Amino acid sequence: MQQQGALPEIRQTILLNAPIDKVWKAVSTAEGIAAWWMPSTFEAVLGKEFILHAGPFGDSPCKITELDPPNRVGFDWGKDWHLTFELKQIEDKTEFTLIHSGWDAEKVTEFGQPHTAVRGMMDGGWVKIVNEALPAYIEA
Repeated sequence: MQQQGALPEIRQTILLNAPIDKVWKAVSTAEGIAAWWMPSTFEAVLGKEFILHAGPFGDSPCKITELDPPNRVGFDWGKDWHLTFELKQIEDKTEFTLIHSGWDAEKVTEFGQPHTAVRGMMDGGWVKIVNEALPAYIEA
């Protein structure tokens, strides 16, 4: 059951023309993540804290809370959000799903922006990142 102000999670899925190990490297290493999303101090270690360098939005503290190589990695992002990358091998391709949860109509971000406004921007941003930036990097 959702809490009162809960907003739906953002979910983006794409089928990538690459083996799961290649996609896993792209979503579970600082170098890989920087190539299609943003720079960070990411390390795939359960409980590890790291920083996402979000450009004009500054640095966001994160912590890895789920790790099941090469199928799933998840982390808390900032004070409210959770991001999960799920991978599933389908023959010689990989289905990649991004899940961005923790949205609440009654909350604001660290920068004082309401979740309702930011969710819309982020949803559009993730569409572009997952459908354009990630495959351009992986399938290059």
